[in-house]
Amino acid sequence: MFTTYTLENQKLNYILKDREGNVIAQKETSASETKVTFDIENVHLWHGKKDPYLYSAEVCLKENDEILDNVSTRFGCRTFKIDPELGFILNGEEYPLRGVSRHQDRWGVGNALLKEHHEEDMDMICEVGATTIRLAHYQHDQYFYDLCDEKGMVVWAEIPYISTHMPNGRENTISQMKELITQNYNHPSIVVWGLSNEITMSGESTEDLRENHVILNNLAHEMDKTRLTTIACVSMCSMDDPYVQIPDVVSYNHYFGWYGGDTSMNGPWFDEFHAKYPNIPIGCSEYGCEALNWHTSNPEQGDYTEEYQAYYHEELIKQFFTRKYMWATHVWNMFDFGADSRNEGGENGQNHKGLVTFDRKYKKDSFYAYKAWLSDEPFVHICGKRYVDRVEETTKVTVYSNQPEVELFANGVSLGKQSSPEHFFYFEVPNMGETNLVAIAGDCKDTSFIRKVEVFNEDYRLKEKGAILNWFDIDAPEGYYSLNNKISEIMESEEAGKIFTEFITPLMAGMMGADQVGEKKKDDSKNNLNAMMAMMGSFTILRMTSLLGAGHVEVTKEQLLDLNEKLNKIECRVKSLV
Repeated sequence: MFTTYTLENQKLNYILKDREGNVIAQKETSASETKVTFDIENVHLWHGKKDPYLYSAEVCLKENDEILDNVSTRFGCRTFKIDPELGFILNGEEYPLRGVSRHQDRWGVGNALLKEHHEEDMDMICEVGATTIRLAHYQHDQYFYDLCDEKGMVVWAEIPYISTHMPNGRENTISQMKELITQNYNHPSIVVWGLSNEITMSGESTEDLRENHVILNNLAHEMDKTRLTTIACVSMCSMDDPYVQIPDVVSYNHYFGWYGGDTSMNGPWFDEFHAKYPNIPIGCSEYGCEALNWHTSNPEQGDYTEEYQAYYHEELIKQFFTRKYMWATHVWNMFDFGADSRNEGGENGQNHKGLVTFDRKYKKDSFYAYKAWLSDEPFVHICGKRYVDRVEETTKVTVYSNQPEVELFANGVSLGKQSSPEHFFYFEVPNMGETNLVAIAGDCKDTSFIRKVEVFNEDYRLKEKGAILNWFDIDAPEGYYSLNNKISEIMESEEAGKIFTEFITPLMAGMMGADQVGEKKKDDSKNNLNAMMAMMGSFTILRMTSLLGAGHVEVTKEQLLDLNEKLNKIECRVKSLV
């Protein structure tokens, strides 16, 4: 027996409910009337983490009081704008967006995260005090968007249009953008649609690339007149490149202090952009550095220690969080994540820039640096808990807290009280025998332990697994160049620079596609190579060549030894890394 339904007898029942489930408005129309408008009096605004208030809407298809089908969704009411001077403004109030990027994977699970995994991720992001999340570089699970709505996170959602523009990929990017907006339109947490990420990795923008971005930008505005568009530009991309001015707002991925340059360059770069383009809101969509369980009392750029990562983020926090014109900043990354071709830091197949380890079991010290600036939850944290054995007579101990004053005790003896508006406290601690450390900040307490040793604990020193060569395998005669020199040092010498350039150019050109026919392509790749070399000046040659695997470029042991032999014949006046 079959039941026959006819459209003329069917009705659509529209119902709005408040957070408690009370009906606040209701309308019934014929089934052919598929659009209605409601005015919510005394509306309760969705106000980020302060008040993430959600309504719900339900539509029922009925015939003779029988419900044939129904659909429901939650939504929030809010206004926002992004001001080039004041940053992000939510419901008329300045609301600084300071947060993290997130990849949707974890150790032993891959991308197949369960609800409890999403919840654990969100709990940690809330604990660190973030107000925004960049969901890179693809659609994330609907459950996580729901969590963002519930917790009041302001979200950057984007499509997987990454690194390399493919002329035959246009229809795919359009399809991805349509699906992203259609499926996520009702989430109040989302404020910007991301058009692309580092899409000029292989050189300057092309006419076809710019045309594709204009199409995506117009499509997003056509489908959604309530939100803005953005892009994440690769560091080497000129701020004058015309594609930078296509979206409503822009952000840059900068790693000064890790991949090249030094930490002090970050803030001034954004000041330069802001001065040159004062009407374009500018933010930082990626910044970070890698840290594993390596330790030192003398952290240096590129050493992969937890101490250098903490120093790096201290410096970036002070620069970024005091520039209110930056519309958003997103740490790369909240969690370590899988990266199959990556061979760095002694644990292959991962990117270790996370504030938390891939398995979510350990919060690195840099996690607490952000918590000190962003969270209202009182706490104190002693850094360096995994760095127990120390050789120096007096050692530096860093403490993070969002409380105004911290006192540190060593074996029960006070080392004094400190106050700091920057939330970072530095103590000089006598290192004799075994020392129990206790930090007190208001009602908060944290403990740690250090031990004096005569010889540096080699378990704390980076050892590359499966490396073609380690630094100690390389002949580095005093007074001569080697693979252990930094690229900037090599390039200071005309002779050494020529040898290195001849070695690296074909490798990098192949990665960038410069082997394709066309003089302009070759010129673009040459310019981009020069920019990349400048950015990576603080890398040793050995470290740089170990990173080429991420670009699917193979370098053999024989090639490296041959290059090192040539460099060993050239005198230098700088001290090699040992």
